[in-house]
Amino acid sequence: MAASTLKLKSDISCKMLMVSGSILLVVIVVLLSKQLKYFQNEPFRTNYFQTEEFNVITHKSSLSYYDTTNISHLVFGLVGTTEAWHYRKSYIESWWRPNVTRGFIYVDTEPTEDLLPWSSASPPFRISDDITKLLNEIKHLDPIIARLVHAVVEVYREENEGVRWYIMGDDDSIFFVDNLVDVLSKYDHTKYIYIGAHSECIMSNQLYSYDMGFGGAGLIMSYPLAKLVQKNIEDCFRRHSYSHGADLLLMTCVNDFGVSLTAHQGLHQIDLHGDISGLLSSHPKAPLLSLHHFDHIEPIFRTMNRSESAKQLMKAANVDQSRLVQQTICYDRKLSWSFSLSWGYSIQIYENIIPRSTLKTPLETFLPWAWDPNSSLLYIFTTRPLSNDSCATPHMFSFDSIKKINDVEVQTNYVRVVSRELPTCGVAGNHSADSVSRIEVLSPLTKPNQNGRTECCDVVEITDGMEIAKIKLRDCKDDELIA
Repeated sequence: MAASTLKLKSDISCKMLMVSGSILLVVIVVLLSKQLKYFQNEPFRTNYFQTEEFNVITHKSSLSYYDTTNISHLVFGLVGTTEAWHYRKSYIESWWRPNVTRGFIYVDTEPTEDLLPWSSASPPFRISDDITKLLNEIKHLDPIIARLVHAVVEVYREENEGVRWYIMGDDDSIFFVDNLVDVLSKYDHTKYIYIGAHSECIMSNQLYSYDMGFGGAGLIMSYPLAKLVQKNIEDCFRRHSYSHGADLLLMTCVNDFGVSLTAHQGLHQIDLHGDISGLLSSHPKAPLLSLHHFDHIEPIFRTMNRSESAKQLMKAANVDQSRLVQQTICYDRKLSWSFSLSWGYSIQIYENIIPRSTLKTPLETFLPWAWDPNSSLLYIFTTRPLSNDSCATPHMFSFDSIKKINDVEVQTNYVRVVSRELPTCGVAGNHSADSVSRIEVLSPLTKPNQNGRTECCDVVEITDGMEIAKIKLRDCKDDELIA
């Protein structure tokens, strides 16, 4: 009987343990289900099990970290001169959106009569602060350098409500605002963040710093960082009065607060001379955010001047910035042709099957801004030399027009702008592309899949007479090779 009683007690204990375990499991599942959304929707949250909405007070307004960044959260501080504005304003007006984009152009003197009334297509102008008294006190600080950096104080003073990002640039900086919004929305604007670009030239980086953002490409500061910099700018001027560059001075000010550069490949200083089509035709896999030094390079479209070229690029940018100059490569196996597409800018046809690892390397159509004659190293990226080899030299086509085909597709058209004037590549079947005069490209109206891969494309048709080639962009298949 004692054994029976012991067995009964054991059974009851097991059942109670099972019931208690089941109840505990249900409670845990319920709690986790309530909190799972934090893992799925809020990847930057540090306290995943906080049950109340998390707001960060960054300044006068309370900004929820989880609100999507939009164009109203960006403020541009552009710095230039009244004299240069006469011929540079067209660059800024090509991308500026009146009554939408926030910011100012800071000029050194009152606009001349021929600039008044001030164009509504331009950013509102402001006269840079007179900081003569400060300069007399500090002595050695260069007035031009001080003026450029002091613009951070001035733009912050003018615009500080509901701001997440300040973007400083020059009066010849071309920005791609939609891409900036998309890229900056991936960063935590409540942190201290300093985003910029290296120079394309090794020597420029060595003369200044690899830790510095070059200003014409765009210097981007989160609100908390800009607030800190503008508050302490005069002390920074005193500490670093011998600085030999505005960008370098701003970097040292930022570094003094323990903040380092976050470099982005889509920002372009363009410390280059000549024809930059090689760079734009093989752009890295990063959204195009800016172009600088438009006055110092050849027009990016050969049949147009610089002002017209900026407007032409914006025709494509205003439809789909997410694909702008993004490289896509496909092949016509029958003809042994390789197509390298830089959406909204150019297409290259090679009379040979060339791997993507080669085509993604820019042709060296340009020259460096400065170089060391004792070194063969010129750029911070690899380049391909120009060649007279007909199997390695492409036929060049330039973006001509864009139109919406239906609710889901857009067509970009590219035309030949110059004859290659080389014989046909003999080793790949002797199929000449000389007759092709136009290329039509269909692409989706939706943004590309953000899965870490480029898009793929198909050569869907080469028309009779081989005058028109038709290409269609699409997502790559799971196991598809671009080879």
